[in-house]
Amino acid sequence: MSGDDEQQEQTIAEDLVVTKYKMGGDIANQALRAVVEAAKAGVSVLSLCEKGDSLIMAETGKIFKKEKEMKKGIAFPTSVSVNNCVCHFSPLKSDPDYTLKDGDLVKIDLGVHVDGFIANVAHSFVVGATKEAPVTGRKADVIMAAHLCAEAALRLVKPGNQNTQVTEAWNKIARSFKCTAIEGMLSHQLKQHVIDGEKTIIQNPTDQQRKDHEKAEFEVHEVYAVDVLISTGEGKAKDAGQRTTIYKRDPSKQYGLKMKTSRVFFSEVERRFDAMPFTLRAFEDEGKARLGVVECAKHELLQPFNVLHEKEGEFVAQFKFTVLLMANGPMRITSGPFQPELYQSEHEVQDQELKTLLQSSASRKTQKKKKKKASKNAENASGQTTEENEAAE
Repeated sequence: MSGDDEQQEQTIAEDLVVTKYKMGGDIANQALRAVVEAAKAGVSVLSLCEKGDSLIMAETGKIFKKEKEMKKGIAFPTSVSVNNCVCHFSPLKSDPDYTLKDGDLVKIDLGVHVDGFIANVAHSFVVGATKEAPVTGRKADVIMAAHLCAEAALRLVKPGNQNTQVTEAWNKIARSFKCTAIEGMLSHQLKQHVIDGEKTIIQNPTDQQRKDHEKAEFEVHEVYAVDVLISTGEGKAKDAGQRTTIYKRDPSKQYGLKMKTSRVFFSEVERRFDAMPFTLRAFEDEGKARLGVVECAKHELLQPFNVLHEKEGEFVAQFKFTVLLMANGPMRITSGPFQPELYQSEHEVQDQELKTLLQSSASRKTQKKKKKKASKNAENASGQTTEENEAAE
């Protein structure tokens, strides 16, 4: 994975790479929808996490079967974070579980990779919401704010624009719903086998973070996982001491592990997951994994994805999508089954420029040559064009 790959970085300029991204995106969307449908009152979070992960493994197992060496599978383990829990809640069998209740605001976050090409997605909804009994109040405010932030980003993350434009838009949209973007959270550029590429978009930076954060311009053939996390509270996410269950290998760190359990565990991590995030649930012997991870994390061979919380009584909503910056416009390959009619907020976006942006079409096809559209649609009746339109809408 070292020298040779860097010289010959594969990008979405190649059709096969786009295909792999889209296959991963389709599986991510499918897994997300299955978990959303199963997330009813009385259902446990652990069962939902297991459902998402096993679906991803089953579906990625069906593709590129002849390519024995090709790695594919989970790029981010299924996490189900409820109400004021911000992110990364993905319990083990030995952990205290959570059972969903009507009215819970649920965030589902997961990722899939095919040959190291990553498709991430996250979605928020309220358990038990119906058109007859839509969600109102602060839950509706925060979900609409986060949804509109994601929609604004879809229109702003395109070649020639700057990451700072997205940050500013998010702050304005969140404020208009009396909400706050979670401070310092990052959206990352994606590369093959890399979930946290160097170019990032920061949410609600502190003055110091604003100074330190590198300005960047989006460029054609880049890929981003755009991650929006909005809170009804102050926007400060803290580790409340819940067990971390998701980790990823830090390829830049080396250390000679002393304990045999740690060495066995770590070699399995390298063999099975490479640099992708994984959950301790994925190990046959959970007890040994819990033991082995301690020394690995202490010496920074593994980076933890801590379970973060906003203040008790607040609500946090998250939407995440993966977008490919194609030569003919951005292509969103992941998104959740959002139903705006279920959420009635008394607030709306105030900023005129942002209102206009949000009303503009995000579909690549409407921006492109309309003359070609009819003949292209006839050609691709069952294929790409319709799919891409759906993905962009």
